Amino acid sequence: MRRIALALTASALTFAYPEIPAAHAQNVMRSPNLNIQSRMPAINPTVAPRINPIIAGGPVGIGRTPPGGHPRVGSMLPNARFSPNLSPACGYAHRDSSGECQEKPVSVSDGGGAGKSVKNAKRGKNGGAGRPLAAFSPAAIPNELVAEIDGSLSDVQADTLARRHGLVRLQSQNFPLIGATIGLFRITDRRPVEKVRREFAASAGVRSVQLNFRYWLTQNQKAALSAGDPAQYALAKLRLPQAHTLVRGANVTIAVIDSEIDDKHPELVNSVADNFDALGSKEGPHVHGTGIAGAIVSHARLMGSAPQARILGIRAFGTAANGAESTTFVILKALNYAVLHGAQIVNMSFAGPKDPLIERGIGATAARGIVMVAASGNAGAKSPPLYPAANANVIAVSATDAHDKLFAASNRGGHIAIAAPGVDIFLPAPDGKYQMTSGTSFSAAYISGLAALMLERNPALKPGEVRAILMRTARDLGSPGRDDQFGAGEADAFAAVSAIDATPAVPVATVSSKSAVESPAVEAGPGRQQVPPTRAMNQPAAAMASDKSGEGVSNRPAAQ
Repeated sequence: MRRIALALTASALTFAYPEIPAAHAQNVMRSPNLNIQSRMPAINPTVAPRINPIIAGGPVGIGRTPPGGHPRVGSMLPNARFSPNLSPACGYAHRDSSGECQEKPVSVSDGGGAGKSVKNAKRGKNGGAGRPLAAFSPAAIPNELVAEIDGSLSDVQADTLARRHGLVRLQSQNFPLIGATIGLFRITDRRPVEKVRREFAASAGVRSVQLNFRYWLTQNQKAALSAGDPAQYALAKLRLPQAHTLVRGANVTIAVIDSEIDDKHPELVNSVADNFDALGSKEGPHVHGTGIAGAIVSHARLMGSAPQARILGIRAFGTAANGAESTTFVILKALNYAVLHGAQIVNMSFAGPKDPLIERGIGATAARGIVMVAASGNAGAKSPPLYPAANANVIAVSATDAHDKLFAASNRGGHIAIAAPGVDIFLPAPDGKYQMTSGTSFSAAYISGLAALMLERNPALKPGEVRAILMRTARDLGSPGRDDQFGAGEADAFAAVSAIDATPAVPVATVSSKSAVESPAVEAGPGRQQVPPTRAMNQPAAAMASDKSGEGVSNRPAAQ
């Protein structure tokens, strides 16, 4: 029997790999270094020569310097783990959200997660960050509803209303952003969610009811590293050094709705003006939020796109079984806080389904003249548009690599406005470490920083004007003119800033007499950004004085 099994396995191996002669199949099987149960995807021969791991001692990318003359991370990181940006030889129908080939067509959408393979997501590998919506969980939190209720209802009345429909009120809050009181409710029995939703929506005192949708961060996570390198190819691609001779984002506040930021990281010191935890729990700094903030304001070994901007860190994503995620109710809380606390730009490096309440919040945010930037998502070419990027009020950003090629997992579509580097981006990570990472998340962060440069140049710019200037000054990629992959092309920070007539800066209440504009800059050392010695960043914006973070919130559990 053993000989028969061996012969059958050898035949199967020869069939799977026809280049291996049948006579040698059994010898191949006996090789201790091969695992014939693991089938490697075919590699596109035009891409294969690009493989050159860091541990070989040279820069990534067959030892050559990318366009622009800036070498990428090189031999100073001998212990770095690097996953090369391969493009397997298969169609997008068989490619998952990370660009890896699968044996069967991938028909589910990622929802903006990190984009690992379907097989790995099922097994919970890699943090389970790449969880397709339909395959591993519903697009909403099971048995939860979000409802707009009459603001005149007391907590007792809201609880009574909930119990009448077999619900428990988890929390409720007044949202000045949309002029409504929103409650989060849980179904207490096994009734179908849609049936409960319809019945609850028909009740007096209830104005609308919807699912509590899920959102995912848009990142392809790589391993955290222990050392930094000032060489970043994105700087040259975006022409940031030239733009920084004119502006650096001073006195512009960017709300980062994300996971928790490590504001003690050397790259981020004195850059985080305020923190708000929309989740109400403490898990500590996270790689994604820290990396997003770093892409915007890094100013030590690395350089962000707007190193003197102020970050309003809003923790809305917490660790779940398959990666960091958030919900409708939490993101609405985050948007509400950002607007009421003086954000001029909102960075949203996450993606999910079209959501009526979030659409409403985005519309109200746009009406206040606030620039919104979002990652297009990492679900690939076959994905439907993901939100909030697909909202017409939001600047949707796709990702490119060091060779101006589209990130394989980047979403496409007519809503894409512009592209920015997002592949193998070197950024800060918690605990003073650094990370090499990819995703449309970081492309969006770069564009949020560019918007800050533009607003420093002219604080009166409206969101539509910011979008128009970014698109008009972009460097065309792909097909001539606007296309669904790159939008108008790759952003050009220097061209965008230069296209704006300089306007005297509007006084900002948060800036002390020794502001970033007035204080002499100090040199941070070779290869480092000049940063002002004082930033006066520990005070809330003017709009913060009229609102408390917990105002209008009732987080007590309803009576069981």
